[in-house]
Amino acid sequence: MFVYDGQRALQVAMPVGGIGTGNVSLAGNGAIEDFSLYHQPLKTAMPDGHEAREAAFGLLHVRGKKPVTRLLEGPLPPEKIYCFGLKAQGFRHGGQEGMPRFAKSKFVGEFPFGHVHLSDPKVPLAVTLTAFNPYIPLDDKNSGIPCAILEYTFTNRSRQTVTFDFVYSLSHLAVGKKSGWRGASGRAVAGRGVLFTNDETADSETFGSAALYSLGPTPVIKSAWFRGGWFDALSALWREVDEERFAANDGGGSAEGRPGGSILFKGKLKPGQAVTYPLVFTWYVPNVYWQRTDQELTAPPEAAPFWQPYYAGQWRDAGDVAEYVRAHYASLRARTLAFKDALFGSTLPPAVLDAVSANLGILKSPTVLRQKNGNLWAWEGCGVGWGSCAGTCTHVWNYAQAMPHLFPRLERGIREQELLRSMAADGHVNFRAALPDGPRLHNFHAAADGQLGGIMKVWREWQISGDEAWLRKMWPQARLSLEFCIGQWDPDRKGVLVEPHHNTYDIEFWGPDGMCNTIYLGALSAAAEMAAALSADADAAEYRRLSAAGARFLDTELFNGEYYYQKVRYRELRDRSFAQLIAKDADDDEALALLKKEGPKYQYGTGCLSDGVIGAWMAALYGIKTPLNRANVRRALAAIYRHNFRRDLSEHVNLQRPGYALGHEAGLLLCSWPRGGKPTLPFVYSDEVWTGIEYQVAAHLILEGKVKEGLNLVQAARSRYDGRARNPYDEYECGSYYARAMASYALLAALSGYRYSAVSKTLWFGPRTGKLPFKVFFSAANGYGTLTLTKNALTMTMLEGTLPVDKLVLTIGGKTKTLTVNLTASVEMPAVVKY
Repeated sequence: MFVYDGQRALQVAMPVGGIGTGNVSLAGNGAIEDFSLYHQPLKTAMPDGHEAREAAFGLLHVRGKKPVTRLLEGPLPPEKIYCFGLKAQGFRHGGQEGMPRFAKSKFVGEFPFGHVHLSDPKVPLAVTLTAFNPYIPLDDKNSGIPCAILEYTFTNRSRQTVTFDFVYSLSHLAVGKKSGWRGASGRAVAGRGVLFTNDETADSETFGSAALYSLGPTPVIKSAWFRGGWFDALSALWREVDEERFAANDGGGSAEGRPGGSILFKGKLKPGQAVTYPLVFTWYVPNVYWQRTDQELTAPPEAAPFWQPYYAGQWRDAGDVAEYVRAHYASLRARTLAFKDALFGSTLPPAVLDAVSANLGILKSPTVLRQKNGNLWAWEGCGVGWGSCAGTCTHVWNYAQAMPHLFPRLERGIREQELLRSMAADGHVNFRAALPDGPRLHNFHAAADGQLGGIMKVWREWQISGDEAWLRKMWPQARLSLEFCIGQWDPDRKGVLVEPHHNTYDIEFWGPDGMCNTIYLGALSAAAEMAAALSADADAAEYRRLSAAGARFLDTELFNGEYYYQKVRYRELRDRSFAQLIAKDADDDEALALLKKEGPKYQYGTGCLSDGVIGAWMAALYGIKTPLNRANVRRALAAIYRHNFRRDLSEHVNLQRPGYALGHEAGLLLCSWPRGGKPTLPFVYSDEVWTGIEYQVAAHLILEGKVKEGLNLVQAARSRYDGRARNPYDEYECGSYYARAMASYALLAALSGYRYSAVSKTLWFGPRTGKLPFKVFFSAANGYGTLTLTKNALTMTMLEGTLPVDKLVLTIGGKTKTLTVNLTASVEMPAVVKY
């Protein structure tokens, strides 16, 4: 668990929501904020939503001779006071920020669970709030429920019996745009809580509903707050609770004023006793009219295209969602807890568990959307009120390693998105997919790293799933994609990308470089193996020839004895655009003079690029055998760590986006020029620090035996996201909840040596921590659980599903044993292999 209190809780905001449903966030002081429920981000960092409309909060009233009423939140950070004041101007319905609150709070994070502990010297009850949304590997439906589950536990720490009222309130989360508050209403659902609806037409974008239900005892239900003007609703609610005259109702009253509802629980605790009240609030906004019509995404439609979220095909409305959660609450909680316990029970360094667990929240953030047909679509990250960089961008999601293991069916859908819907007849893949599903325009560069990485991931998905029929469906498209890449960037078929190639730095590299060419070799090697498996022997032979030639070129032409670099080239290429540009006679043009002197802008040339051998990292994770020189790859990794890792950035000049890491913080630079030759204008992000690349390099270092160095990078990244300066659940890059940060999941495989092929039913395992017993969480396509290695045995314990293993490849202390085991681990019967 990870504890944040005082200033370290300032930035904490843990996402609570389903995959593709939107979310709210649990703040470090127990507030519910960031109501991102309308299929777009809404990151306010405040306990209310758009124009302060949305609010969810609890009140505790202790009865007796010394009555006291408290908002169930810790102190309001002074840093947020100005924001509230600014936002309140012009709005007449007030907010709970001004209610008396608990004196102390502490946040304890065990994602997907967040716990907030509240205490106050004037309140005889200690309070713990636990918030979560179900997170169950392989179960994408139950991990995609539009809800937030809250559990409030009250413990009597006094010497007297305490009688109290607990009230939870929710503003109407589905107020329509046309009818507004007048068309928003709530009704009591007997024994449950409140269902909120609106009178928008069924096809309206703001048609929807919300619900607040008890998951435990029967509550007293107020389905409608006082409907008046100004601050009447919350003023009346506070008085009712504080004066012990909370009254049930079922709607009615004026249609004016802020709509919302509350549920009340009456409690009585003897000294030392405790009670927990579980509840859930749900949301349901089934219609989306996609407004992006720029050429980069898709052809401009006559009208904004309509689509619906996945949950609209699973439940009828927010009440149906709440009933589902109520019926399955015990199971949803138990299964989520089992996953959390397995993950946090792994004997891994704390910084690794922190990095892995915290970034799993990205899948529960507004970065991810899911369509009614089950297909996933994602941004790269989130702005404050908008998505950042559309279309499940291939060259960013290249780095993300969590979903293919935790939800492999969803990841296979992204491969289909790339190769079946986003690819032209000539093999050009638009690296930004359409939403809703559909064809793409092909009027921009293909992304070399993203398109070639996608071929490697077809191999990965086949190995994880073991589904040969799926491979046969995908292979013709993967082959077409690869042939496009060869024709576009390696037209002479020499095994080297030489023509200008677009990449994740949003520019084109001119000439051969280590980064994209190691991915190219990985794609060629993966394609050769897939072709061989499908008896396409001629293809297999050709791709092996190309990969061998490319590997020789990398070592003889791009390796300087320390690391792989880039040979900038713009002459003798088929692309003559740059040569034609500098042929112009305009010596008084400063920019043109620079181009004539140094060549194309935004290259890295002799630099030491942190992504310099990324293709070798992907190959190692996916089990792709390549002809890359492993000794040189190791030398390159050592150089990347030596030159690019800075323990103190206070002397580092970064005129790009320094907010990712700066001052006395530590971080891994994207590039450095230890041998000189830094271009006047290197690639545009070169001086920055990105956590996704830190995790990529860290995992690769660990895979190659440099465990200490890899852990240093992980520790550096997580130390920056300490809750004080940055939110530990939001590693941002071009937006919050940035997908690239899910490279952190690769640390599990790197430290444990875990890999599983469902094709050959082979399990690889070999912890690199040097300590036994060693235990780690794992997830395969048909089940998940833990692997525990002792001095003489490996135990496979399944939490759900099965793991059939015919062959075990075990590496301990640098020695590898291959054992034929022919066993299946199941929930009922763990498998034990003695060695």
